[in-house]
Amino acid sequence: MVKMMIKTIRVMLIPNNKQKTKLFQYANTARFAYNWALGREKENYNSGGKFISDGDLRKEFTQLKKTEEYSWLNEISNNVTKQAIKDACNAYKRFFKGYSKFPKFKSRKYSVSSFYQDNIKIQFSDTHVKVEGFTISKRKNKQKLNWIRLAEHKKIPTDCKYINPRIKYDGLNWYLTVGVEYEYSTVIPSNEGIGIDLGIKDLAICSDGNKYRNINKTQKVKKLEKQKRRLQRSISRSYEKNKKGESYCKTKNVIKKEKLLLKLNHRLTNIRQNYLHQITSEIVKRKPSFICIENLNVSGMMKNRHLSKAVQQQGLYEFRRQIEYKSVWNNIQAVIADRFFPSSKLCSCCGTIKTDLKLSDRIYRCECGNVIDRDFQAALNLKKYGENIIKSVV
Repeated sequence: MVKMMIKTIRVMLIPNNKQKTKLFQYANTARFAYNWALGREKENYNSGGKFISDGDLRKEFTQLKKTEEYSWLNEISNNVTKQAIKDACNAYKRFFKGYSKFPKFKSRKYSVSSFYQDNIKIQFSDTHVKVEGFTISKRKNKQKLNWIRLAEHKKIPTDCKYINPRIKYDGLNWYLTVGVEYEYSTVIPSNEGIGIDLGIKDLAICSDGNKYRNINKTQKVKKLEKQKRRLQRSISRSYEKNKKGESYCKTKNVIKKEKLLLKLNHRLTNIRQNYLHQITSEIVKRKPSFICIENLNVSGMMKNRHLSKAVQQQGLYEFRRQIEYKSVWNNIQAVIADRFFPSSKLCSCCGTIKTDLKLSDRIYRCECGNVIDRDFQAALNLKKYGENIIKSVV
């Protein structure tokens, strides 16, 4: 039996104005259904009742749609509201099982606009995706409204089973995410394993000698960060200038500047994400037998006010996450070193631990005569750690 895995594909949509209106209408209806279901669960709990199943809530919601006040809900596909109610029930259950915090009501201003599409009714061509229910008419010219253009052609296969399709708005653009089944790689990599040391000065140092620089120190990113700071100061001045008593007045000019700032933030995020994907893919394509990476306490590092911004920009946890799932895809063993493993303080030649090593000491000098870059030594030690773990398992 062939073992299958699910890969999620994300593609940007290019809707026209009529389609944009419909997308927002669907997203707002999904938010309304979610809040209504959560409100009913809370009301029932406060009155001493037991958990209401999503099936019972959907029946109640169907009766609600028949009233004159909520007749507008009939304009939206039934699958959108059905899944929103399911999501609310799942969030409510997760709280009582202790998996997550109590679910909040979705705000119109601050929540992410998104909705579900039926995985059977959704259709793909090389260039378009068909969204269910934008128009009921079967005329060819009217049916065009259901087909939304994709920004990237032939990215999503057209002849497979789709899992959990969702359409989401990020403040600038609409995106479609969909799960697609693929076969697991059966090739077992036989190349030498790799140890990776993560840091702030350089993003990653590998035990095979490869070094990946910090993208935030490049001229391109520095220039964009400077533009961002200027724009933030300009928006702050505009707010102070238009202040009326205790309240702030948001003018058209401020709205325009805020949209520019949003575009700039998205561009910086995309540059950093793309760089992480390029590095992790390059490491995995070398087909090492294992990849050993350290288990950094990122949340603890973020508490240091001098380092928090640099740590956040580096995306250290995102790097680890990408290495882990790409290793699974390519049949590579991912080894996470113990958080207290002294990778930088341990001599790679004699095994002595130098307890008085400072963060400012970039060159490691041992009594045995070993003089080496501390980050490269950490990568070598992580490689040895990975080898020992795999030997003990075998």
